[in-house]
Amino acid sequence: MPASYLTPFRFYIYGMKSKYRDGLNFLSKLTFSRTINAIQVVGSYIFSKITQRSWHWGSPVSISFEPTTSCNLRCPECPSGLRSFTRPTGMLPDDLFKQTIDELHRNLLYLIFYFQGEPFLHPHFLELVQYAVAKGIYTATSTNAHFLNDENARKTVESGLDRIIISIDGTTQDTYAAYRVGGNLNKVLEGTRNLVKWKKALKSTTPYIIFQFLVVRPNEHQLEEVKRLAQELQVDDVWFKTAQIYDYAQGSPLIPTIDYYSRYKHNGDGSFAIKNKLLNHCWKMWHSCVITWDGLVVPCCFDKDAEYRMGDLKTQPFQKLWRGTAYKNFRKSLLKSRNEIEMCRNCTQGTQVWG
Repeated sequence: MPASYLTPFRFYIYGMKSKYRDGLNFLSKLTFSRTINAIQVVGSYIFSKITQRSWHWGSPVSISFEPTTSCNLRCPECPSGLRSFTRPTGMLPDDLFKQTIDELHRNLLYLIFYFQGEPFLHPHFLELVQYAVAKGIYTATSTNAHFLNDENARKTVESGLDRIIISIDGTTQDTYAAYRVGGNLNKVLEGTRNLVKWKKALKSTTPYIIFQFLVVRPNEHQLEEVKRLAQELQVDDVWFKTAQIYDYAQGSPLIPTIDYYSRYKHNGDGSFAIKNKLLNHCWKMWHSCVITWDGLVVPCCFDKDAEYRMGDLKTQPFQKLWRGTAYKNFRKSLLKSRNEIEMCRNCTQGTQVWG
C-alpha cells in the first residue's frame, strides 16, 4: 500500500509489526554463550551495588565502535561538528576492528557502529558491518543520511545491518539546519526513501529504520509533523531524544521550553540544573564500553575526548584491560562517589523519549 494511503491507525499497526520483527531479530542473536554471559554481567552489577565493591564477571554485552571522527556537518553541541577534539582524528583500521570482534563475538550481543563522526565516511564501513553480521551480532548505526545515495542504500540493506538511526531534527530546511548546521534535509529524505525502496526490492526486513528527532527549542513545534513525515515515508519508528547541552548552567537557546523534552530544570533565578539525580552506580560500566577509532577503550559515550582511558587495544588484548586495574578502580570510584568524576556530572542517561 502506498505510504500516502496509510491512515494513522494503519501506520500504528505497521509500526507495531516492525517493532515485533525487530525484537524477534534481536532475540535470534542470543546464543547459549551470550545468554550465560548476560546473566553473569547482570549478576555482578547487582552484587556490586549491594556490597558497594567492584565485582565483575563476564564480557561486554554491548560495545560501541567508532568508525571515524570525521563529519560533514557542524552541529553546535557535537565535538565532531565543532572540530574541537583534543584527541587525534582518523579512520578505524580494518584489522583492529576484526581482531577485536574475533576476540569478543562469542559473548557479544549488540554492536553499535557509532561514537563521534559520520560512519558512512569510512571507506570500508559496510564491509565492517558485514564482518560483524557474519558473526551473528546485532548491528546498529546512527547517521545523518547525507551519503545514502541509491548505491549506498542498496549496499546497506545487503550488508545485513540490523538497525539504522537517521538524525532528522526538523521537517523544514530552516528548522533542520538550525541544529544540523551545513545539512540538507532533502538529502536526508532522499536517503530514507532509498533505504525503504531497497528493503522492499530485496524483500528484506532489515535494517529497522528509525527517525531520531533531537528536541531543541528551534524545532520543538514540529514533533507531530515528524511523526506524519515518518508515516509518509514508511519509516519503522520515531524517537524523540533530549539534547545534552555542555554549557547549560546559565541557559541556552537550544534548551526546549517544553519541560518534558528538557534534560535541565529552571531554578527560577535564570540558572539551570540537571534533572537527574547522580546515583553512585552506573549500569554502563558493567555491560558496555566505547572503542575509539584508534583503539582506546573508554567507559561510555560521555567521554567524547577519551580522557578516561581504560586501555589501548593496540598494545593489549581487550579481556586484559576489561578486567584490569584501571577499569576496576573506575568502577570502584563510581560506587563510592560518582559526582567526583567530571565526565559524570553532566550525565543525563535515561533521557531518550520514545515516539
